[in-house]
Amino acid sequence: MNDGTNREPARDPQDLARLLVFREQAGDVEGMAALYEPDAILDIGEGQLARGSEAIRDFYAKLIAAGQKFELGDQRPAIVNGDLALTSTRLRNGTVTAEIARRQGDGTWLWVIDQPSILA
Repeated sequence: MNDGTNREPARDPQDLARLLVFREQAGDVEGMAALYEPDAILDIGEGQLARGSEAIRDFYAKLIAAGQKFELGDQRPAIVNGDLALTSTRLRNGTVTAEIARRQGDGTWLWVIDQPSILA
């Protein structure tokens, strides 16, 4: 497991997906959860939402414990409007992700809404 001492922040909304994949592959649950605002929402499937840092952390901890491995997909250019950005990636299985990120006061970006699987 990664101890998180060298976690780079997302300085561009395009960084978030790459950082999520790298942290997941490293087993860094805390680092994955750190890519979301404290009150963010993550669609975890079957009509369920993980709301807030603790629920998102718990979801990713279970996912890593189950041996799930993420892969980088074909990331689309972010659409940025002021302090909000829409990010999206087409995965190898044909599904598409959609996320909304917000620029933080220090200029870094965090996700506020994450829907990791939309049927293509």
